[in-house]
Amino acid sequence: MKTTAIYFSPTETSKKGAVAIADVLQPDAAKVDITIGQEMVEKKFSSEDLVIFGAPVYSGRIFKGIKQRLQAVQGNNTPCVVTVTYGNRDYDDALLELADIVKEKGFLPVAGAALIGQHTYGEIQVGRPDKNDINEDKKFAAKVLTKLQSGQKNTVKLPGNPDYIHNDGGNGGKFRPLTDEKKCVQCGICAQQCPEGAIDMADYSKIDNNKCIACFRCIRICPTGAKNMDTPEYKNFAADFSRKLSQPRKNEYFI
Repeated sequence: MKTTAIYFSPTETSKKGAVAIADVLQPDAAKVDITIGQEMVEKKFSSEDLVIFGAPVYSGRIFKGIKQRLQAVQGNNTPCVVTVTYGNRDYDDALLELADIVKEKGFLPVAGAALIGQHTYGEIQVGRPDKNDINEDKKFAAKVLTKLQSGQKNTVKLPGNPDYIHNDGGNGGKFRPLTDEKKCVQCGICAQQCPEGAIDMADYSKIDNNKCIACFRCIRICPTGAKNMDTPEYKNFAADFSRKLSQPRKNEYFI
């Protein structure tokens, strides 16, 4: 089987798990990053291929732009593994939601994983996925390989409510990055690398709140620290949120 990892990963957290799994299934598996750009180029997969999907959880839902990005992707009874990454609170219905999305595209989810990653907000599970997490991903991948080599392609049963939780569809919450114009050197990296094109290309201090998904990619990649969340409201929330989610959770695997 030719293996391909397809992932949306603003801070490269979801990428790590998807790639670790893919590389066990096939060394040097193909990698397709759909983080930047509104949709993926046309790609068709056969029943002899294998695809690993990866995406983050936002407020218990899968990232709302996944459907659009996968619009040109088509499977044909193609086995796949669905993975979601969340920051220690809960993944709620996101794993099931991602499986349903790819099923509509002709894929057969034969396995799934809900993986822990460092939360965008606060100091929650800092450094995860770590070495132990990646090793767990690889062991899971080996079990997936055994399943497929035995000829089994049955769809895995995943947790979640088929009606999904009722929220705004994974827009990342209420917080939006700010810009310290004294530190900004007008390099434009934030605008170029914004997954949703929310940062004004003519004025990098302006962010379209309706487009922004609060992934904080701009904060992570800003070379001068101009993009930030240095407000009392955010800092108080982040500190309280970090305390509430201080107890580590484990990765969950389904096969």
